[in-house]
Amino acid sequence: MTDSTRLAADTSMGPVTLDVAHLDAMTAYYRDAVGLSVLDSAGPVVTLGRAGRAADGAAGDGGAASTPLVVLRHSPTLRHAGPREAGLFHTAILFETQAALAAAVYTVATTHPNRFTGSSDHIVSQAFYFDDPEGNGVELYWDRDRTQWSWVHGTVEMATLFLDPNGFLREHLTDEALAAHGSAPAVVGHVHLSVGDIATARRFYVDQLGFDLTNAYREQAIFVSAGGYHHHMAMNVWRSSGAGRRMPALGLGQVDLVLPSADELGATAERLQHHGVAVRDDGRTLELDDPWGTLLRLTPLAEPV
Repeated sequence: MTDSTRLAADTSMGPVTLDVAHLDAMTAYYRDAVGLSVLDSAGPVVTLGRAGRAADGAAGDGGAASTPLVVLRHSPTLRHAGPREAGLFHTAILFETQAALAAAVYTVATTHPNRFTGSSDHIVSQAFYFDDPEGNGVELYWDRDRTQWSWVHGTVEMATLFLDPNGFLREHLTDEALAAHGSAPAVVGHVHLSVGDIATARRFYVDQLGFDLTNAYREQAIFVSAGGYHHHMAMNVWRSSGAGRRMPALGLGQVDLVLPSADELGATAERLQHHGVAVRDDGRTLELDDPWGTLLRLTPLAEPV
């Protein structure tokens, strides 16, 4: 029986839209380093993506030839956000194999050697962190199989353990993976936000929007998901505690969520309206702002043609 208070289990992440000052440089980074393909280039907007299918329920659209992951919107009149403002912590791109992840990590690290910010084994996943040329956080990661995840009373076990990037590359990087970089499937696995406070984030994303809370780190971070994934979204206050509503700025422009059907989209709209959340519903998409002004756009999964 469907729980009307929760997002549908098949909810997944859509593309992340970034407002950028230098469209050509940012396009080159996500195309040539991260390995995304330009799917559309219409004036001031460039859409990049990859071949992709649903990876263990994290994201994807069931085998489409191309899946948008990052949308770059040229916005040269905007300023950079301050370091303590709410916004994007990172966009996390999920790869199906450790070899594909190694190829992406190697390519980004060698083409932009000063942009690597760290790596961690999170028990459920292995992750490598970078900043793009305009300072937006990027995570490249691979999931362990769900059978290896440990759940206790609805909480998934995650940690931040040492992961040697050079050792990972020695073990998993292959000539075949490098040759396939740019064509191996990848999707947006999760999006991590900087917010002003955790209680408000939990009320909005769990109680109102309908994600499940999967993990919490003191009063500093929460992780939320649909359908038993470790997390589709996360929110932290590590550098943004007390932040208010975002003003228009370079960086995060929009986060897309994909629901499995128009019926689920309608049910979500009803739930949000019940909680007094202002929504903009044109019958095809649902738009709303989180408490810090981050725009969320919800759409139903496209019917196969």
